Amino acid sequence: MNRFVIAEPRKCIGCNTCMAACTESHKKQGLQAHPRLAVMRTGDDTGPVLCHQCEDAPCARVCPVNAITHGADAILLDEQACIGCKMCALACPFGAITPSGTGIAGVAGIATATPRHSAALDPLLAWEIGVRSVAVKCDLCAFSGDGPACVRVCPTAALYAADADATRQAAAVKRTLAAIAVSSAPVGLETPLASLEGLDP
Repeated sequence: MNRFVIAEPRKCIGCNTCMAACTESHKKQGLQAHPRLAVMRTGDDTGPVLCHQCEDAPCARVCPVNAITHGADAILLDEQACIGCKMCALACPFGAITPSGTGIAGVAGIATATPRHSAALDPLLAWEIGVRSVAVKCDLCAFSGDGPACVRVCPTAALYAADADATRQAAAVKRTLAAIAVSSAPVGLETPLASLEGLDP
């Protein structure tokens, strides 16, 4: 089973601390600085969206150069092998892959103006002269022994890393809660039949 990061929207306060930590930790490693997760807002609720490390990852299936591969317990992206075709971003059902690139302007302290794309152009299709765009997705901060930076810095513990053990523990807790709920509200003759629909005998 792949490891992944789970977000709990009820705890998220929309502070974007996770995005800032993601940017900083990857920038220090010489990787693309674009955050690997995005805090989304729907009405009054907020919640981070990031790669689910899918077992049968559509992004890996469509990558024409095998820049996205199945690792031991995660889906890995090789930024050096990526050709920036954006097929993975289109295939991802969660919108968790973002094309991003570092321009020539500013590299090694040389600041030269480069033409920018039209603001009317869709961000997925945007390009800039002199910029090599590559896919950016959550890598679970594999370079860090401390685990994902977003999980460590979240002030409300809205993010946590899930693996096989965590999944088993969560399932065990749910089974216990379900058993308690059933035992405290036994089904009697007075229970309406409509409430029993869909239950196995």
